[in-house]
Amino acid sequence: MGKRLITQRRGRGFGRYKSPRHLRFTDATHPRLRESNGTILDIVHEPGRIAPIAKVQYGEAEHFMIAPDGLMVGQEITFGARGAVEAGNTMPVGNIPEGTIVYNIESQPGDGGKFARTAGTAATIVSHGAKTVLLMPSGKFKDVDHKCLATVGLVAGGGHKDKPFAKSGKKFWAYSAKAKAYFKVKGVAMNPVNHPHGGGGHPHVGTQSSVGRNTPPGRKVGRLAPQRKKKKV
Repeated sequence: MGKRLITQRRGRGFGRYKSPRHLRFTDATHPRLRESNGTILDIVHEPGRIAPIAKVQYGEAEHFMIAPDGLMVGQEITFGARGAVEAGNTMPVGNIPEGTIVYNIESQPGDGGKFARTAGTAATIVSHGAKTVLLMPSGKFKDVDHKCLATVGLVAGGGHKDKPFAKSGKKFWAYSAKAKAYFKVKGVAMNPVNHPHGGGGHPHVGTQSSVGRNTPPGRKVGRLAPQRKKKKV
């Protein structure tokens, strides 16, 4: 039967779809600060995000950042071009030596970080020229401005894929936390009592799969008939 697409449900707040945005508490982007030293206060979990989040104290202000692998509570980090090239320190990519792995890289100076933010990922500084060349996790090369900020290190949480889900219910809740559509069973795989496409000795529709626009809901499956292009005479 005809239903609203998942993209339409996201945009309209459809009753059968609920986005878990109210559970999110940070974008984990680079703050707009001058040269500053920070202290890691805590490492927390944000629903829907696999990578852990670190709470950082910069002077009197607190900010959240994506935690690098090996970060510890109480560790001192730096923000700015004068910091050392160590995991957790944030600085412009133009000040980072070639061959260093970085994450949460800005696309344009000041946007807070767009690239290499997923758990277990990182990009590599390849060369410095008119722009800084990065080897992205996808294997492609990306040119960014020297002033774009990035954090040295590898995003923590990379071993999450090694743990099996064990049952489909856990994967259902994992998809719900990220506002993704869960898997659906094909109609041709069902029995005839459950779906108009079901039954048969092997998976096949068995009849014409296009249905008219005035078909009742129980039969409105498959492809809808094309809309009339001409007026009736």
